[in-house]
Amino acid sequence: MIRSYTAKYTKISSGYMGQLVEWPEVITEAKTIEECRRMLRDALREMISAYKQQSKEMPLGGDLIEPMPVEA
Repeated sequence: MIRSYTAKYTKISSGYMGQLVEWPEVITEAKTIEECRRMLRDALREMISAYKQQSKEMPLGGDLIEPMPVEA
């Protein structure tokens, strides 16, 4: 199954903060928007892996701002 999550980016003094709307625990910061996107995808993969290991239910995704498809 493929789920999509909505990425929200905020300009901060040190660069950008990225966070998933449906899964607020997935959050990153980076100097550039491109690096922030990459790091957010990596953080999402790590969170999915941790949730699978713990047999936890992952939040449902959406498609509002920037979909980030991930195989679940």
